[in-house]
Amino acid sequence: MDIQNERRRLLDGEEGDEDPSGLMSEQEAYLSKVKNKNLFLATFASVLGPMSFGFVLGYSSPAIPELSRISDPRLRLNDVQASWFGSIVTVGAAAGGLLGGWMVEKIGRKLSLMFCSLPYVFGFTVIIAAQNVWMLHIGRVLTGLASGVTSLVVPLYISEMAHERVRGMLGSCVQLMVVLGIMGVYLAGLFLDWRWLAICSSIPPTLLMVCMCFMPETPRFLLSQGKRREAEEALRFLRGPDAPVEWECARIEDACDEQGSSFQMSDLKDPGVYKPLIIGVMLMIFQQMTGINAIMFYAETIFEQAHFKESDLASVIVGTIQVIFTGVAALIMDKAGRKILLIISGVAMTISTTAFGVYFYLVSQKPTITVPTIWLMAGSEPHVDLAWLALVSMAVFITGFALGWGPIPWLVMSEIFPVKVRGFASAVCVLTNWSMAFIVTKNFQDMMNLLTSAGTFWLFACMCTLNTIFTIAFIPETKGKTLEQIEAIFRGTSGP
Repeated sequence: MDIQNERRRLLDGEEGDEDPSGLMSEQEAYLSKVKNKNLFLATFASVLGPMSFGFVLGYSSPAIPELSRISDPRLRLNDVQASWFGSIVTVGAAAGGLLGGWMVEKIGRKLSLMFCSLPYVFGFTVIIAAQNVWMLHIGRVLTGLASGVTSLVVPLYISEMAHERVRGMLGSCVQLMVVLGIMGVYLAGLFLDWRWLAICSSIPPTLLMVCMCFMPETPRFLLSQGKRREAEEALRFLRGPDAPVEWECARIEDACDEQGSSFQMSDLKDPGVYKPLIIGVMLMIFQQMTGINAIMFYAETIFEQAHFKESDLASVIVGTIQVIFTGVAALIMDKAGRKILLIISGVAMTISTTAFGVYFYLVSQKPTITVPTIWLMAGSEPHVDLAWLALVSMAVFITGFALGWGPIPWLVMSEIFPVKVRGFASAVCVLTNWSMAFIVTKNFQDMMNLLTSAGTFWLFACMCTLNTIFTIAFIPETKGKTLEQIEAIFRGTSGP
């Protein structure tokens, strides 16, 4: 109880009428003095990384059709090379996840984020200067490596900086900036050729390197390294001059002391480690098995198969929908909660992928006497009258994904791991995510050929159903809880 009394003393020194009846009242008293201006500034600087990552993900959609038709035979992509161009970025990203897990523990969150801007810039430079297909692929691997590091480091950086009142909103900005990057590259692809598009894509990582020079390291990492004075300075920058940051510093220090100094493999026997790790891995598997990366990588191809003549414009529309609803998710995340948004998201994606499968099944059937006459009005083929179904299905899918399964797996990953295993566990999750992304994107066209377009989308619908059931059964609500309180949930007797 001495620790509790010390915490209360720190707060009472600033506010005499504080109700010291429990931790929640202490949190409220502390948070009432916090100013978020610099926290938002640091978040903005860090999410230039996810924006760069979005440019990488979206780049293949406008570039592949152009590179498949280019006059230079050294750069022209055949079907197999185009498949690799779209999916090889995930191989680099999987390696980047492992590298990022090592980097965040050895050199910290801030320096890891600064260094990851280098392979972004080098990768796009190789693409710009490409003289053959191999250079294109090398550039994609390098940008993928940077994307893997980014996808691990930025959620950790934000979750360790942010307090519980805004952590959900700021954590959701990671996915918001990813989809902004995707929409940006789709939009730029309407006007720029593939080389100028690569030049445009190298701007956000350059800004990332510059802006992060002026931002602090996370207080939790500094305290885990025994640097209390630097941690207090970082907290004072992030919380404003009026907040008694010594109280928050003491609270974080207690959690670090309880966990011990460093991660050992024997820690995997601890329920406080293996339960969140299982949840994190399953979230990443289910996120990719919704089919989102396959759909985004090959958005233009999908719309062409769905008989939309302006397929590149349709991709921009998809990107816009994703940005709008990811923004909505960020705004309501700390009010609605993570779990309910995941459930709504899973249900919406189940319905939309089922409907998309129905659309592709119907357009694959030749008009016969059994086809309802409404499809054959004015002598039209079924796909002409049913084009709205493909558009609505895609819009509902993207809306559903943006509300839940897009931002929340990354947010939950950054919240649920104890600080001493955060690097290792996050690396496992990122490796899982990008490995699954590679499997889905690389084999997407083969799946379409083997299962048909309809069967592929029905498979995605089954996975969306499973992820909804998993959410209801196993994922705890983390809304409004400190990272230390979330750790206590898994150390307790409640199951995952």
